[in-house]
Amino acid sequence: MDYLEAKEIQVGIAVAVVAVVATAAYFYTLKKSKGSIDPENFKQFKLVKRTQLSHNVAKFRFELPTPTSVLGLPIGQHISCKGKDSQGEEVIKPYTPTTLDTDVGYFELVIKMYPLGRMSHHFREMREGDYMAVRGPKGRFKYQPGEVRAFGMLAGGSGITPMFQVARAILENPEDKTQVHLIYANVTSEDILLKEELEGLEAKYPGRFQVYYVLNQPPEEWTGGVGFVSKEMIQAHCPAPASDIKILRCGPPPMNKAMAGHLDALGYSAEMQFQF
Repeated sequence: MDYLEAKEIQVGIAVAVVAVVATAAYFYTLKKSKGSIDPENFKQFKLVKRTQLSHNVAKFRFELPTPTSVLGLPIGQHISCKGKDSQGEEVIKPYTPTTLDTDVGYFELVIKMYPLGRMSHHFREMREGDYMAVRGPKGRFKYQPGEVRAFGMLAGGSGITPMFQVARAILENPEDKTQVHLIYANVTSEDILLKEELEGLEAKYPGRFQVYYVLNQPPEEWTGGVGFVSKEMIQAHCPAPASDIKILRCGPPPMNKAMAGHLDALGYSAEMQFQF
């Protein structure tokens, strides 16, 4: 065996060891700690960092009980947050964290705060050091790695958060080879949430994750979709109907209704569709 052959074998072994260690670390992180939330009772979590992303969008990081604690949220499920509106009345609303149980010691919510939103008022008033009452997990979505060949995702506005969570969980799992095709609709480019994070996933997983952006009011020289998500866009950017695919949708009620109609017309059966 010459020197070059020996070096190639050493490099190959090193790469294999790194892959095995990464896979083992991923599953160890998921299994090592039980969750921090309760499906029946609200628990308090401290806001440790608030990052303003735009005039009406902020990222809220909440501290978990210990630096190694996990939230304990199954993929695609959500939590209920309790606060008070501008009249002091109690309000409870569901939100999907953008973090996973591989993110230990904290969880994050990306929140778009609407002028008249009751829970938006509570988030707008929150400051670092305040506490949020949280209950969960909640939700009908259940996912096992590899259960489908591909996901199509139809998201509108803040409906991106469950899609992002599911996509991250799939792509960051070394054992999961599922393809993810996302169509993400907004009014303007400024309304696109998690754009940097989505672009990061596209760059890191170029063969497995694609995003097609659709804007109702696009800027000049826009290369994405224009108007509302159409049947033609779904045909072009989502997997075709098949027994081993699923289309997820999450957006404002009018969008969800329109997407359900498009999917039915394109031949996607009820078993191939899921609405958050």
